[in-house]
Amino acid sequence: MTELIRAQAQAARGATRALARADDAQRRDFLHALAEALRADTAAIVKANEADLARGRAAGLDGALLDRLLLDPPRIEAMARDVEHIATLPDPLAATFDARELGNGLKIHRRRVPLGVLAVIYESRPNVTVDVAALAIRSGNAVLLRGGKEAIDSNRALAASVRAALVSSELPEDAVQFVDAVDRESTRLLLAQHDLVDLVVPRGGAGLHAFCRQESRIPVITGGIGICHLYVDAAADLERALSVIRNAKVQRPTVCNALDTLLVHAAVAADFLPAVFRTLAADGVRFRCDPAALRLAQGLPGVDAAAAGPEDFDTEWLSLVLGVRVVAGAEEAMTHIEAHSSGHSDGILTADEALARLFLERIDSAAVYWNASTRFTDGGQLGLGAEIAVSTQRLHARGPMGLEEITSYKWVIEGDYQVRA
Repeated sequence: MTELIRAQAQAARGATRALARADDAQRRDFLHALAEALRADTAAIVKANEADLARGRAAGLDGALLDRLLLDPPRIEAMARDVEHIATLPDPLAATFDARELGNGLKIHRRRVPLGVLAVIYESRPNVTVDVAALAIRSGNAVLLRGGKEAIDSNRALAASVRAALVSSELPEDAVQFVDAVDRESTRLLLAQHDLVDLVVPRGGAGLHAFCRQESRIPVITGGIGICHLYVDAAADLERALSVIRNAKVQRPTVCNALDTLLVHAAVAADFLPAVFRTLAADGVRFRCDPAALRLAQGLPGVDAAAAGPEDFDTEWLSLVLGVRVVAGAEEAMTHIEAHSSGHSDGILTADEALARLFLERIDSAAVYWNASTRFTDGGQLGLGAEIAVSTQRLHARGPMGLEEITSYKWVIEGDYQVRA
């Protein structure tokens, strides 16, 4: 296994030289070829995914994980459209910035360049295979993909489509390497390739992130753990707030930008929370409440509410469970978010602009919202086409990481035989 992973990393590094010679038109051609390959290979991809789903059900995976794993024709078509959208974005490697001329006559600017070789380690979401490959090639990067055991057959099928698209667009097939192993040791070996890999991006649970931070000899960007909050202020439009909360919690509860904790101002809780409980209960949501919220839930028909446990406000639910707390006001809400948020996505619902501006300034999450659902923290939704990951770090990139976030830059200096005095 050591020799195989080393060989794949070397092949990816070698492919970066050919990628550097490819122009933007060729990288766009790859994306169109990949979209067509996904459509042509849909039946094979669905068949492979069905095998993964069957193993997942037999292993007792819950509904949230099975939903993250599912690839059906509509989802495959959505992936193809996302890939085509990436082709419409400006060439990230054409960007130059900070151009100026110094007093000594030197003309300088910065130019975007690929990071080099990425290693992306991910768990149960097979669409990551396509998203990462598309963004990596569009930005001139090679990539090693190491998926999880739950999606191994799906990932193999998708990786085959990716590599076929590379060949048809006359780009180096080795630019995308699929590490066909799912044991922890293969991850450890990948994290040791510091002379060949430039950046590691884990996408998965807290355990994977901790393992990568501990074991990696390569820089790691972590994120994607979303304990997301919405605070409903006394000045919120409560009718419209209800639709935002429902979208944030129910539309796709298994993802990192879904709502985990709802905070409600005490002045409106008695009128507003029963409507929240009734509406979301109809969607199958269960509630973990502080004492004040629990009193408002008790006795409501069809509402499954229980007292919040010691760790419930520090939990990323990834399911139809919602933490609910009544707070005295915005200060208590912001203090709660600062104590319990994972720094992913947090928002306020209010008509008070001054308060909203204070919230947006004070809450230091990768994405902060005023009067909108947290579900927009997504590369596609924010116009990036797709995302490598959602970073909750403060170095290099925060939030959804698209094309620009997987490039670096170099200084370009043009002179007329100047020498330093």
